[in-house]
Amino acid sequence: MQSQIIEKSIHEAKEGKRISAKGYAVQHKNDVFKPFEFSRHSLGDGDILIEILYAGICHSDIHSARSEWKEGIYPMVPGHEIAGRVVAVGSKVKKFKVGDYAGVGCMVNSCGECAACKASNEQFCERGKTVFTYDCKDYFHDNEPTYGGYSNNIVVSEKFAVTVPKNAPLDKVAPLLCAGITTYSPLKFSKIAKGAKVGVAGFGGLGMMAVKYALQMGAEIYVFARNKKKEKEALAMGAKKLYDTTDSNVVQERFDFIISTIPTKYDPMVYVNLLKHGGEMAIVGLPPEGESVKNDITRLVFQANKKVYGSLIGGMKETQEMLDFSLKHKIYPETEIIAANQINEAYTNLTTGKAKFRYVIDMKTL
Repeated sequence: MQSQIIEKSIHEAKEGKRISAKGYAVQHKNDVFKPFEFSRHSLGDGDILIEILYAGICHSDIHSARSEWKEGIYPMVPGHEIAGRVVAVGSKVKKFKVGDYAGVGCMVNSCGECAACKASNEQFCERGKTVFTYDCKDYFHDNEPTYGGYSNNIVVSEKFAVTVPKNAPLDKVAPLLCAGITTYSPLKFSKIAKGAKVGVAGFGGLGMMAVKYALQMGAEIYVFARNKKKEKEALAMGAKKLYDTTDSNVVQERFDFIISTIPTKYDPMVYVNLLKHGGEMAIVGLPPEGESVKNDITRLVFQANKKVYGSLIGGMKETQEMLDFSLKHKIYPETEIIAANQINEAYTNLTTGKAKFRYVIDMKTL
């Protein structure tokens, strides 16, 4: 059945027609996921059609599906951690051929002409034309809504797909396209190297990746979590210690760098207090709208000469670099494969603290 559906998509691509797709969607912010049929834009000269084999579930998917950051575009098919096989290519595609493996992350297009795009910082397109993989208007295709990876296929510009070797474990590659790049990018930006003392706040899908990358870069790692349930896992990965407190009287270490992956309400200043003089803190976790703590800027004055910045995924060049680095050093997320009809259960586990690892949907189960 799955092969027949893909064959239909390939035929539509060759005929220049809109491409049939099916997946799982929510129809409103209080909905649960149900099967959903839709279509994608036709295959352009520079596009590739990917048969999605695996799609990771990111906490961003939950925030978006439930309109916790902004009012979502419904029906919504989330998913921006995508790995699969190229099954059709446009006439001008040079980077891929049919049969290659490819990955798609958080973006599927941008203007390509502004200074940010030319520097491969497409996520910061200065013309506001970054097209995110789902819950976004596609400015290059009549403003139709984008649909993500909880589906059987995706059509994307070859410029916004990364190359994946044939021998790569696709189920583990998929989450790297968000969880990987989101943590790799700030570690590179802050030049983490051997001897750096690094704190990782939050020990979910993102936090675990931050620990693995920072260790490979030579850092000494400490983890901050809500409780000690995952202490064994943190220590087994190579962390020196897991703290379930940010009390500076208890936490004796002071850090060169702290990365916060926390997706719920918290006070970032308790971590700034733990930075060394000249230390840096990167914020990648995004709490729901209305739950971010408002900080008095005078608190920063009394924590002078420390740097706090936000980081948003990474550009396409850095995303490919991250994937190559991950594969070279066998840095993969801890994953649990689920069937497509288990998405609702996965969301419940992720929001109640029951999830241990990154859920990855096996798209053969659609």
